[in-house]
Amino acid sequence: MTKHRDATKVQQFNAVELIRAKRNNRELSVEEIRWLVERYAVGAIPDEQMSAFSMCVYFNGMSREETRALTLAIADSGSRLDLSGLGRPTVDKHSTGGVGDKITLPLMPLVAAFGPAVPQLSGRGLGHTGGTLDKLESTQGWRADLSTDEFIEQLHSVGGVVCAATTDLAPADKRLYALRDVTATVDSLPLMAASIMSKKIAEGTQSLVLDVKHGAGALMTDIADARKLAETMVELGSDAGVQTTAFLTSMEAPLGYAIGNANEVQESIEVLQGGGPSDVIELTLTLAKEMLELAGVRDADPERALSDGRAMDKWREAIRAQGGDPDAPLPTPHETHTVIAERDGVVIGENALAFGMAAWQLGAGRGRKEDDVSHSAGVNLHVKPGDSVQEGQPLYTLMTDDETRLAGVLNALEGAVDIASAGPDRQPLPLISERISIDTIG
Repeated sequence: MTKHRDATKVQQFNAVELIRAKRNNRELSVEEIRWLVERYAVGAIPDEQMSAFSMCVYFNGMSREETRALTLAIADSGSRLDLSGLGRPTVDKHSTGGVGDKITLPLMPLVAAFGPAVPQLSGRGLGHTGGTLDKLESTQGWRADLSTDEFIEQLHSVGGVVCAATTDLAPADKRLYALRDVTATVDSLPLMAASIMSKKIAEGTQSLVLDVKHGAGALMTDIADARKLAETMVELGSDAGVQTTAFLTSMEAPLGYAIGNANEVQESIEVLQGGGPSDVIELTLTLAKEMLELAGVRDADPERALSDGRAMDKWREAIRAQGGDPDAPLPTPHETHTVIAERDGVVIGENALAFGMAAWQLGAGRGRKEDDVSHSAGVNLHVKPGDSVQEGQPLYTLMTDDETRLAGVLNALEGAVDIASAGPDRQPLPLISERISIDTIG
């Protein structure tokens, strides 16, 4: 691990003057931004001043140079991991989050099965977007919190790890993220890009593939906004010496059939066993091929690794390494309710946001970071857009440990599955619409 530089050696500025400067749309220097972040990280600048600064950034944006300075300052606010001693290429993946997005679960063991080290420092869910750690904690005995030594050792021995970030990794981001969450600045593009990329840079990975989602169930609903975020993050990675590419992927409908925690683990296992939903398989394989390409692994066949059991073997190895039992039964809900089609027709849409909110309200997510989640709660879809349905056919099943939650969720999901007498007039956007690299950015 390497430590950030001593903040006492940084030139001193005035927080009010920097807020005023950003309010008036003046471009800040690297030194000014670094001073602001470092002082905030140690509590010398109060939340109200950083809130004001964040709102100025929300309205006025940041230049590429400012965003880069902010990203590196956040990365340097704590320790940086050094993965150079692993003796193998390192490659990571990050998703901006969506409904039913469990891709990390099959992707890590699939890529690790070919030799690269896959360090996946993940988070917990807040609101309708599920957290990878919450999903994995459905597995009996599995633990998310590893020390740095345990993290490095598992990358050596297994080749892949999914765990929580240590408290000393980009600590300024933890404070800034919590602040953005309560000041309506979460969707500020430069703040979002700096938050994501600072952690990946501090993590020490050599290469990174980004899954940037757009649509009703994504943070960025508009594809143009998602493209701009992807381009910004690719530039930040390139500037920091991290090979970075991005894919724009649709989140108009949920990904796969399972939305929750334990049910998403089960669906991921099905993919690792050579089955699973076609959209989950498509995205997993696309990201795996890109990660392996960046890691320098040539002529890899990840599709075969799913069918011949290599990826599944790596999953079991990784689960055991973190204290989990891959053979233990997953949690099941106390209460279920299945909604059926009221008429014949064709499914022309599924409201991803509505289903994500439903899973959250059923207990699969949390409203505050300190809340517990129910690992068995969630939604299982039975149909996808494009499917023909008949009256009385199951559309989706709600799962919860608290029966009193069902009535409100049923009302909220009224019309969430759009059934028409015929298919839509226009084709929906493809699941994967664009690949972005530093060479494709104009």
